[in-house]
Amino acid sequence: MTLIALLSSIVISSGALAWGFAQSGFTYFSVWIIVLGLGWLLSIWQRWFWYSSFALVAVTVLAALGLWFGFSPGWLFAGGIFALFAWDMTDFRQRLVLMGRNDNTRGIERRHLLRVSLLALAGMALASVTMLLRWEFNFEWGALLVVVILLGLGQLVGWFRRQNK
Repeated sequence: MTLIALLSSIVISSGALAWGFAQSGFTYFSVWIIVLGLGWLLSIWQRWFWYSSFALVAVTVLAALGLWFGFSPGWLFAGGIFALFAWDMTDFRQRLVLMGRNDNTRGIERRHLLRVSLLALAGMALASVTMLLRWEFNFEWGALLVVVILLGLGQLVGWFRRQNK
């Protein structure tokens, strides 16, 4: 459950941040942001837990620079929100491994995912309001929201299926 949330948040984070930079004409930076995201995905497979903190700092600095230069704030907020989500999921997965598997582990995992997902949802709502106020709410932003909503609904369906077993 946490692995799917982690992988999707890394993809959304790097994709949203790269899209925000590409829309402002910085396609060179967008390519490096995608490389950063691919490195983050590779780091999960290689168990390089330090890379998650590095990527969070890099995404935060890039998002802040983009805001400083007046880029579209929604894409930068989305990149930052999902980078923070991915960083938290990396740390949480590491703690779950150290805890070992028992009956309470799944409950802890579900509650943590619910809390963090609600925070990400609140952040996306704030970013959407910002996009509306700046008249930048477009098809691409709507598509990102649909993807995020579908991922959230998929997690809810998975939780309900596991509770009924």
